[in-house]
Amino acid sequence: MRLAFVVNRVETEGPTFTTNVLAHRLHTRGHEVFYFSVGQLDYVRDGRVGGLGHFAPAGDYADPEAYHEALHGNAENARPVYTDELDMIYLRNDPGEDAADRGWATNAGLMFGQLATQQGTIVVNDPYGLSHALNKMYLQQFPESVRPRTIITRRIEDIRRFAEEEGSDIILKPLLGSGGRNVFVVREDDHPNLKQIVEVIAQQGYVIAQEFMPAAAEGDIRLFLMNGKPLMVDGKYAAVHRLSASDDIRNNIHAGGSAQKAEITPAMLKMIELIRPKLIADGMFLVGLDIAGDRLLEINLESPGGLRGAGILEGVDFTIPVVESLENKVLCMQNYGRRIPNRTVATL
Repeated sequence: MRLAFVVNRVETEGPTFTTNVLAHRLHTRGHEVFYFSVGQLDYVRDGRVGGLGHFAPAGDYADPEAYHEALHGNAENARPVYTDELDMIYLRNDPGEDAADRGWATNAGLMFGQLATQQGTIVVNDPYGLSHALNKMYLQQFPESVRPRTIITRRIEDIRRFAEEEGSDIILKPLLGSGGRNVFVVREDDHPNLKQIVEVIAQQGYVIAQEFMPAAAEGDIRLFLMNGKPLMVDGKYAAVHRLSASDDIRNNIHAGGSAQKAEITPAMLKMIELIRPKLIADGMFLVGLDIAGDRLLEINLESPGGLRGAGILEGVDFTIPVVESLENKVLCMQNYGRRIPNRTVATL
């Protein structure tokens, strides 16, 4: 098959990123892989959708690092690629990364992806489903029992009242953001500084005020779901227990956190059963859940990372079932065409 990944910027994609390890696995299985920067997409007169496709030359690459080097060393040969050449487009750009300086790019992948589905090209995660999940407010569409108490506002008075009602620590973070940026734990002693903290976050838009989960002090668990179910190989879950640095509430690895094997509990699996129907209904193929205790802190839909790290910790390769699932989706489309909606194909 021919598949194109949409990313924020091709030149900033790292060798250990989940997108790159998936691209390498696809290449080793004989598939043709392209990268589109979200700022270099095109819609042409005849209705085709595509962009400037970056690719690694034909050859054997022993690991994702070698593949990454070949991809980036071949930039001068990038060429336009359109939907008539593609079986699938995989949207893995992070809108939060572009929100500050390229606001026009945040929705571009979705808009072009929606047009691509009309050309008969599979798009995952489903771009129409993603359009209802552009930020962390998506979490509020799931049952109250699986998520922390939350308000979303830009009014300091509401946030101050929420903090008083909680009577303990709260979490403040931007509605549109990623990578642990501008995430604060506000303790009772910090309440006199609440206005200044909210003003910093509100520069990006709306502010999420969230119940502090004591279990989060012991880190959170990033767990991958594929087609609505936990991603597993040989009985091992694609999951990482992320620990924050001693002086930092954020558990993101690139924010200074560390990782260890995760224990997936029956309570977590019960929670997944509650959220699975909506993820499937919205066409969410591969997502990353951030879990503390038995509560869901965030659902990462656009470009969840950590798949390679989970594989290293567990001693298995989680890219294989992901790629096999993508292959099966293409096989379905080849046999059924547009008789089955993209949103359904996305989670088969």
